[in-house]
Parts: sequence; structure tokens; C-alpha cells
Amino acid sequence: MQEKELLENRKRYEERKTLYKNFGYDVDKERGFVLKKARPIYGDILEAGTGKGYFALALAKEGYRFTTFDISPEEQAFAKLTLADFKLDTQVTFCVEDGEHLSFKDKSFDVVFSVNTLHHLQNPYRFLDELARVLTLDGKIVLSDFTREGMEIMDKIHALEHKTHETGSVTMKEAGEYLKHKGLQIQSSRDTYQEIILAFRQMI
Repeated sequence: MQEKELLENRKRYEERKTLYKNFGYDVDKERGFVLKKARPIYGDILEAGTGKGYFALALAKEGYRFTTFDISPEEQAFAKLTLADFKLDTQVTFCVEDGEHLSFKDKSFDVVFSVNTLHHLQNPYRFLDELARVLTLDGKIVLSDFTREGMEIMDKIHALEHKTHETGSVTMKEAGEYLKHKGLQIQSSRDTYQEIILAFRQMI
């Protein structure tokens, strides 16, 4: 891995974080909030939807080893470079996977994270089915996405970049109700920009 490639990726990563912060969204603070609410974090860990690697980096900095997947090879490459820049990439298994058709075996993971992915999905219930399928009997799903205030910031950033922020129709509340109907117990919390649902096979 060339130093020039790492430096270019670091520049893109820092520029993106600064852009978010200029609009009031502190990436590090929000990922810390998710980690705090997710504890205890244990066993085999899966991150569903790597994106640019913001949450993967936060998780790796805490010392965890885990598997992360994304449907986009380009996003995975960006995230892998970011973690490599911090010398944390060896803690992570990167996979390219379709979240609606995961290759992992049933009951493979104790903690499953999905951060700011739900609103991107065309078939979110199929995605939630898969997260529940790979969850162990004493595991938990940590589902987090933007609040209305957070989504407004993302819309502004996309508009600034002359892009449209495509979002699906399923809300976090509806996702929580769906998981509840699948037999999981639900706990909810939020701050200004992130909403979190913890879905347990059984209460810990």
C-alpha cells in the first residue's frame, strides 16, 4: 500500500469529517454515542454497511476485532485505506456482501451493528431479516440512523455537492416494530442527530 494513496485517502476522510462538522454533525461524537449505548460489546461482531468506514474506525479504535461488509467495493476500498492509515486494518475482516442475501451462517454473530444504513435501503425488511438470521440466541442488533435533524443536515450536504440524498420509506420506529414482531425485545434511545434501537434475543 503506497504512502501517497494513504495520504490522499486521509485528506478525503478529513475533508468529509470537517464538512459534516461545519453543519453541526460531529462524526466522532455521534459514533461514540452509538458505542456507549451498545455496551457491553462482546463475542463475534458484525458491522452491516461499512460505508466510508467512520463507525468501523471507531470500533477498531476501541480494540475490537470484527467483520464488516458493504455492497460497494469502492466504499470498502475507501474504508480499508482509512483503517490502514491508523494501522487498524488488521483487526477487521472486510467483505463485499449484499445485505439482503448474506453468505454468513445462521447465528454467526453476537453483536450486529448497522449505523446510518437503513435509510439507504430499497428492501429494508429483507435486510432486517438477514440481520436477525445471523444473530446468536443471546445476541443483539444495534440499529442506528439519523433523526429528522440529522437527515436535514445530510440533505444540505448532498445539495451542496449537487447530489440528491435518496432515502427509503421505512422509519426507525417501523424497523423497531418489525424486529419486535420477529420476537426480539426492543430498547430505544436518541440524541439530537442519532436514533438507536437495541434489539435483543433475550435481555442481558
